Amino acid sequence: MAEVKLLSVTKKFGNVTAVDDLTLEIKDGEFFVLLGPSGCGKTTTLRVIAGLEEPTAGEIYIGDTLVASPEKDIFIPPKDRDVAMVFQNYALYPHMTVYENIAFPLKIRKVPEEEIRKRVKEVAELLGIEELLHRKPRELSGGQRQRVALGRAIIRHPRVFLMDEPLSNLDAKLRVRMRSELKKLQRALGVTTIYVTHDQVEAMTMGDRIAILNDGKLQQVGTPDDVYNKPRNLFVAGFIGSPPMNFLDATLVERDRGIWVDFGEFMLKLPEEMADIVRSERYIGKEVIFGIRPEDIYDALFAQVKIPGENMVRGKIEIVEPLGNVNIVHFSVGDVHFTGQFSRDSKVREGMEMDIVFDMTKAHVFDKESGEAIF
Repeated sequence: MAEVKLLSVTKKFGNVTAVDDLTLEIKDGEFFVLLGPSGCGKTTTLRVIAGLEEPTAGEIYIGDTLVASPEKDIFIPPKDRDVAMVFQNYALYPHMTVYENIAFPLKIRKVPEEEIRKRVKEVAELLGIEELLHRKPRELSGGQRQRVALGRAIIRHPRVFLMDEPLSNLDAKLRVRMRSELKKLQRALGVTTIYVTHDQVEAMTMGDRIAILNDGKLQQVGTPDDVYNKPRNLFVAGFIGSPPMNFLDATLVERDRGIWVDFGEFMLKLPEEMADIVRSERYIGKEVIFGIRPEDIYDALFAQVKIPGENMVRGKIEIVEPLGNVNIVHFSVGDVHFTGQFSRDSKVREGMEMDIVFDMTKAHVFDKESGEAIF
């Protein structure tokens, strides 16, 4: 086991900067997730850590060992970094049995055959694939292949696991099951794990901490609760959460000794602690971007906020998407449109008008120019 550190790492391909001045510290034994849209640099970051790509600038440490530094002319090859990588397509040898695939990393290290048999048996039992050891990859399901790929990584007892979207080829139901199995496995082994995904649900449910990337730049690092409840900027706020956060142009105004969010059609009052931030940061009278998550908007009959009168508006229901446990509701207040997530007990119907309450203690306000969070 080992911690992993990236210090001002940059990776360029010609004129394209795939990873831009990235600094990260992954703790020993942590399940750390790199999250972002396609092309954000997360897989390139993983490959740089593995040694499959050389960084253009910066330093990479695995444990106390500096494994890459262009400035110091240091580059330790992948085979000497003691990391194991699980790829999106599993990368199994089709002509080998499951036993041979799992045993292969030990065979090339010339581990005695008796020790190989013992360790393959242990890994197969851990992953629940003992009965599959004689089969070829083509005879396996997607979930079984994924377990074999994990087994091949585990058997080496590496210091670090690197996983590049290993669940993306599985169907939705199997992905849910494998998420919990992967996390239990990582906990049991205690190995530092860096996991790449574009799926925010995977990131939120599996990661001890999440690093969110966009266009090669680090946007935010934090626990799932941190990035969900305290997004640092508009990108993070919009990328995390489903349905996504509502964003609306608004102006902050002061009246009746309170600070209000003015949408033109109506206004919502900020809680006093948020109002104090607005005053201290001198945002009164300025245009901002207001954000609120759908689950923080309620049918007034089921409102979970204490002062619905000040933050209640009359809205018209446009579309209702029933999901069984909740209803996703698209509504408008004049020309202003929102998405809410209402209780399944709400008797909401398309075309009706109803009172809607905003939980302003959960609101977010962003600087319109920089996109950075004010709170």
